Amino acid sequence: MKIGVPKEIKNQEHRVGLTPTSVKEYVAQGHNVLVENNAGVGIGANDDSYIDAGAFIKNSASDIFAEAEMIVKVKEPQPSEYKLLRQGQLLYTYLHLAPDPKQTKGLLASGCTAIAYETITDELGGLPLLAPMSEVAGRLSIQAAAHCLEKHNGGEGLLLGGVPGVSPARVVVIGGGVVGTNAAKIAVGMGAEVSILDRSLNRLRDLDNLFKGRIRTLYSTKDRLELEIKESDVVIGSVLIPGASAPKLVSHEMISTMKKGAVLIDVAIDQGGCFETSKATTHDNPTYIVHGVVHYCVTNMPSAVPKTSCHALNNATLRHGLALANHGLQALCDPHLRAGLNIYAGKITNEHVANSLGMEYHSPAKLLAS
Repeated sequence: MKIGVPKEIKNQEHRVGLTPTSVKEYVAQGHNVLVENNAGVGIGANDDSYIDAGAFIKNSASDIFAEAEMIVKVKEPQPSEYKLLRQGQLLYTYLHLAPDPKQTKGLLASGCTAIAYETITDELGGLPLLAPMSEVAGRLSIQAAAHCLEKHNGGEGLLLGGVPGVSPARVVVIGGGVVGTNAAKIAVGMGAEVSILDRSLNRLRDLDNLFKGRIRTLYSTKDRLELEIKESDVVIGSVLIPGASAPKLVSHEMISTMKKGAVLIDVAIDQGGCFETSKATTHDNPTYIVHGVVHYCVTNMPSAVPKTSCHALNNATLRHGLALANHGLQALCDPHLRAGLNIYAGKITNEHVANSLGMEYHSPAKLLAS
């Protein structure tokens, strides 16, 4: 199969769909890999490193899309890209379609087969291709929060970990999943006072054991959330419903009660965000202020550390990517990989995406069988 790797064009996106190491794996299994010129510069991989791995270098994205049978990316295709997709072509990348009707309609019109990293599952019910970027984003969220708390960035002028004789910042993490756990690890390590809210008692027990009493684990109710938000210096939003739009758990009213210069980091912004005041931002202009509260809502946080995040991502995506390259649509017999199928033959095949957008859902198993 011909595998295409275009250069990412989303604002400040420095990752790349395949590293040279991954390219070598595809080539070893008999595939031709086409990489756009300078696609890997953001991770320190020049064209020669791709050539040494067995790839062919192409001068433009249009050449990649025209020749490749499968496109491997990192972020969702931008308008200029989904116009290049064609019927039957495989697209393997993060999509986050639920809050993005424009992209969804563009992919439907193209006739491509779109497989989303973020909805592929594993035997334990996890999201193995989302997990590494959730780990990165969770850890980065605390770095971003510490920066945003500084006075010249609109924050309270508070040191996250405090100093002897002065209290540290209060960090509230909404959601005890992969993002929330990794955010808490860094916040605790920096000396902050940390609380995690979740509605799974089993998860709260696991977190209590993991952190050995160094954080507060709280069952999330409306009353508890309102109180924690009001008293916090930093709030990390990390809720997730796989494939669906994130629930708006924190209202305008709650945010209006917060301290001036407090910080909100919405790690769920790819799925529409979990704060009512959230709107997508970029690394070029990452923050804005509502009700005196600093909001950080960058949709591709891990791109700030592309060398770390790209290799972590490739470690997770390689297995299923090779399965698709080796077997085509037959690879979707694997129910965990099939869970990643969001669009097929002009139809939405993920129920959460369809419900979020108010569009018709089609069973992927039935479509593939026909």
